[in-house]
Amino acid sequence: MSTTLFTQNIIACIWDFDKTLIPEYMQSPLFRRYGVDEAHFWRETNALTEQYRQRGYSLSGEIAYLNHLLTYALAGKMPKLGNKVLRECGADIKFYPGVPEFFERSKKFVTARDIYRRHDIRLEHYIVSTGLAEMIRGSAIAGHVDGIWGCEFIENPLQPGFMEQEELEISADAVIAQIGLVIDNTTKTRALFEINKGTNKDAAIDVNANIAPGDRRIPFQNMIYIADGPSDIPSFSVVKKNGGKAYGVYNPARSDEFAQNDRLRQVGRIDHYGPADYTDDSSTAQWLRLHIQAICDRIVADREAAVAQRVARPPRHLNEDDGVSGKTGLRAPQQGTFLE
Repeated sequence: MSTTLFTQNIIACIWDFDKTLIPEYMQSPLFRRYGVDEAHFWRETNALTEQYRQRGYSLSGEIAYLNHLLTYALAGKMPKLGNKVLRECGADIKFYPGVPEFFERSKKFVTARDIYRRHDIRLEHYIVSTGLAEMIRGSAIAGHVDGIWGCEFIENPLQPGFMEQEELEISADAVIAQIGLVIDNTTKTRALFEINKGTNKDAAIDVNANIAPGDRRIPFQNMIYIADGPSDIPSFSVVKKNGGKAYGVYNPARSDEFAQNDRLRQVGRIDHYGPADYTDDSSTAQWLRLHIQAICDRIVADREAAVAQRVARPPRHLNEDDGVSGKTGLRAPQQGTFLE
């Protein structure tokens, strides 16, 4: 007897972080902690690619900023910078209005009707960011999400010969020394496929495995991707192309960000856009509620249609034209809705 891997009754809201959930870059509290001029750091970072090109090296933008943070730490400008410090700085991240409250409130959208509850529809939230995962884990949003993808640093890297050592030496001062994971605007799409296939929930499922659409944990049509601009076009495209929704947000105080989102909608990159305001009555919160519940309705319709196709109706007397037995006067059993 064949069986499917997942019931596909889960909806996923997948969020960018910087300028989507927060008005500034997440590294701002880190720079304030060490008294580093933030604008100067980013000017240097943006100049690194060209400087290294002139020296015969190739360097991607995302690795450039991670390397420059390492350089600042090694040069003593950010002394004793470790993952513990990053988490502590994450606690100082300030969010847009309505966050993180919206993340819990939105889970009630999928339990608003009895039929949604009968189908056990659930909503999960994920963050996929080119920022620092440890800072997100230290922030107020961490306890409200089901998974975080972000860049990672390694402390106290293993030394040559570590496989022959019986005991590994651990330094008391854990300081970042190597890049562990890089998430850029293209590799964000890998995270989308991990969520889609269920790799993040079951390590036995390889993200590159060929899995039939009906066996994937969260179909793309059950996804809404929320982000702030052109850098997220690869992710917008993957979700939209496969039947999901793409929503752009902008800082209400920035007319240029509004215009940028309007252009993205005109060229079909996103379905809609609104202010980065997640309070209950905001247009963004209302749009997300509308489309989360539209996905709920489609899940219910699809699952009940599947039952109607696969479950045979009970035998009937030949003269039961109106559903009533001619011999007993009793009404014949009727096909009920799914799980009823």
